[in-house]
Amino acid sequence: MLRRLRPFAFPALLLAALEWYARGAGQGSDAVAPPTLALRAFVMALLSTGEYSIAQATAFTLGSAGLGLLLGLVLGVGLGVLLGLSRRAAEISFLSVEVLRPIPSVALIPLAMLVFGFGLRMEISIVAFATFWPLLLLTQAAVQQVEPRLLEVASALNLSPLARTTKIVLPAVLPRLFVALRLGVAIALVVAVTVEIAANPSGMGYALMIAQQSLAPELMLAWLFWIGLVGYAINAAALALQRWVAYKMGDVPEGPPP
Repeated sequence: MLRRLRPFAFPALLLAALEWYARGAGQGSDAVAPPTLALRAFVMALLSTGEYSIAQATAFTLGSAGLGLLLGLVLGVGLGVLLGLSRRAAEISFLSVEVLRPIPSVALIPLAMLVFGFGLRMEISIVAFATFWPLLLLTQAAVQQVEPRLLEVASALNLSPLARTTKIVLPAVLPRLFVALRLGVAIALVVAVTVEIAANPSGMGYALMIAQQSLAPELMLAWLFWIGLVGYAINAAALALQRWVAYKMGDVPEGPPP
């Protein structure tokens, strides 16, 4: 029982210290609120059905992050497999990848606003750009490490490129793809909230900005905690999916235990 509670010890101490500070030295501050007041603000926001309700803001952020991640996943994995299997294609695209990859995704906000305007499409495009590059590079590296004998078997069987990819390459790199997917999930949520804070008047990031502009530190802290909980739940779901797939496939190299 104590071992299960051990991971919660440090967060509890941190919350207790913040509560003590906010009710003492930070009392009356526009930037610091006690966690107990943040909890009350969270409950009130949870019961609210207005424009900035938790359900509506969370649904928008998760929807845009999910669609952007899906687009980045399809393009990143597809191109990553191609570059991993073809040395010539990797050499041709090397300069383009290395020039475009370091561009911060948030630097594309002005361009995306010009092309798509405010709203869902603008946010999806930036999330897709941010998740595309790590998925591309991790997939390419995983494909390049596929056992050469497997590719020789595919050649001996005269498999088409599509059959070789779906029957040989993807099953061999699946555990590494899940690592890339978990990284992409985290990036998608971070970028989606950042875009909403900076430019898009929707979602959890915008609700956080409204709380800050309204000088409501308790509500701002409540939104911060909620965003953290949402991120934790998404990562836990991705890890559970990875374990389930590994269990269904049997002995998968580098996969976590079922």
